[in-house]
Amino acid sequence: MSNRRDFLKASLAVAAGASVGGISIASADTSSLPKGVIYTKENPGKWAKKVKSHLPVVTVDGGRVTVETKHGMSEKHFIVRHTIVAADGEVLGEKTFWPSDEEAKSVFELPAGKKALYATSFCNKHDMWVATIPA
Repeated sequence: MSNRRDFLKASLAVAAGASVGGISIASADTSSLPKGVIYTKENPGKWAKKVKSHLPVVTVDGGRVTVETKHGMSEKHFIVRHTIVAADGEVLGEKTFWPSDEEAKSVFELPAGKKALYATSFCNKHDMWVATIPA
């Protein structure tokens, strides 16, 4: 794969049970995600003490998904980006944050017919975190 974004999209798609590059894993949870690259509540790796402040909190209301990371925002340490990702690895929504933002909160409208499975939160110091979006 040519870049980090493609790698992360493929990792999420494989975990969701999609076929990527000939690999297919029938799993709808985050346990198949690469450890040490992507962190989850179940697999926080070296960041076990960071779960509450880095794992995205997801709420769904109809076709609207709200993603919030309960993390402070400062020049030295902040949430860089949120995304929502479909089962096939398609990025359905993304929002970039700046250290000057008051909070890391984003709202996305899901396109008709799409089911998002994952929300991601990327911290400039503590890597990428993924949560399953409730159905």
